[in-house]
Amino acid sequence: MSEARATHPVFPPGRYGWRRDGRRRLFAPIALAVVVAVAVGFLAVRLYGRYGDPDYNAQIVGWSDVTESRITVEFTVRVPPGGSATCGLRARNFDGAEVGRATVTVTAEGSARNIEARETVPTTARAAVGEVLRCAAAR
Repeated sequence: MSEARATHPVFPPGRYGWRRDGRRRLFAPIALAVVVAVAVGFLAVRLYGRYGDPDYNAQIVGWSDVTESRITVEFTVRVPPGGSATCGLRARNFDGAEVGRATVTVTAEGSARNIEARETVPTTARAAVGEVLRCAAAR
């Protein structure tokens, strides 16, 4: 009886399609990983620029002087020392519909970091709530 050694079968070239030659093909996975990393980086920078500026943090204190044509919004804004902020204010009615919007610029006095502001938002109907949408560096 003869011994059979375990070897790879030899096929005629070009007959049974493409065969692996044992080398790993890494170009496609690496290229895909680089494209995904660049896309995630771009998205992170864009979202941080739009929503992630921690130096301009606004908090609503309350609202007063509510009439059919206006509402006064009271809020505080944290800014860099002596900085200014441009804030978007919105007034909504009881149903949640927007009835007024205003953009205001507030400035800190001296080297203060917190600004306490009171601004009036003109409305088209009676407002139920006043909001600070966002604050950013004044340009």
